[in-house]
Amino acid sequence: MSIDKGFLPQELPIQINLTPQIYQKLINASRALGNLNGFMKIIPNQNILINSLILQEAKDSSEIENIITTHTELFLTQASDEAVSQNAKEVQDYSRALKKGFELIKKDGLFLNKHILEIQQELEQNNAGFRKQSGTILKNPSTNEVKYIPPQDYNDILHLMKNLEKYINSDMDSLDPLIRMSMIHYQFESIHPFYDGNGRTGRILNILYLVYMKVLDLPILYLSAYIIQTKNIYYDLLQKVREENKWVEWIIYILEGVEKTAIETIKMIKYIDELIKETSDLIQLNAPKIYSKDLVELIFSHPYTKINFILDKIDISRQTASKYLKICQKLGILECRKIGRNHFYINTKLVEIFQRGICVNEIDFF
Repeated sequence: MSIDKGFLPQELPIQINLTPQIYQKLINASRALGNLNGFMKIIPNQNILINSLILQEAKDSSEIENIITTHTELFLTQASDEAVSQNAKEVQDYSRALKKGFELIKKDGLFLNKHILEIQQELEQNNAGFRKQSGTILKNPSTNEVKYIPPQDYNDILHLMKNLEKYINSDMDSLDPLIRMSMIHYQFESIHPFYDGNGRTGRILNILYLVYMKVLDLPILYLSAYIIQTKNIYYDLLQKVREENKWVEWIIYILEGVEKTAIETIKMIKYIDELIKETSDLIQLNAPKIYSKDLVELIFSHPYTKINFILDKIDISRQTASKYLKICQKLGILECRKIGRNHFYINTKLVEIFQRGICVNEIDFF
């Protein structure tokens, strides 16, 4: 590898030795992902999943880059449109970038470099575009040891990104979308096309590629939680593909992650669904006059709810909206908390589900 040129990954497609272990992991991952795609439909209002689970993915993906925030900060920022911390703002930017990418590929029916640029622009809140100047080197933050030197020349970056775009949008090989996703992720992270935000943009591409390939209907696979819990393995395997061409281990790692996080995401959706039903039954039994499907969906779409949210969704007066929220508070569904000048009504049991998160347990891919 030339320091001047950096590492130039091989263009896609690449011939991969698909071992029996890869095929078995692929079967397991595909089955789990199919179950997730079917199970998400039990919650008819997709905004409940999009608003909440995308935010969880944003939180965990940002945490990989040491952008740490709390659920309280996130939900408060989401409810007030005012960032309570710089980290919370960055996580919200990630969430908006993922949602924007989701809308772009649905609208255009393609997944192009211009979409990737728009995603990164939303994420980083700048329009620097692909790297034009050399000097980007990835180092171990603790030891300052050089870990990886990506392509340095703008023309190389542009050429590799055009190749990646072509691979994403055409049938250049007959590999399963999950295997292709693992290759696309490796390729994007190795090109490292931006000055900043490459890791987070790459993890957004993972989810959106599965949506683009119609493997998932919604971008709610909680894959970053797996990467956080296996962070050292993730970076080690990426580097081993570059240095030793160890594709099999990398693909198995990604497939393992898809399977485990799909299973855990299903569990989280089940918890949410059970809580929605429990909340609906509680209101209908104790306060039937205020019950409506819209009210229940609203307090699950916004874990931190305000009176204005009720007014935007339901055609009632401010006084009546306040009454509804206070009844929910009395029933133990919501907890009222004054933060600054605003009163927020918090769906505490829903917040607890997200705070528990998901756990991939032991890693079993070798």
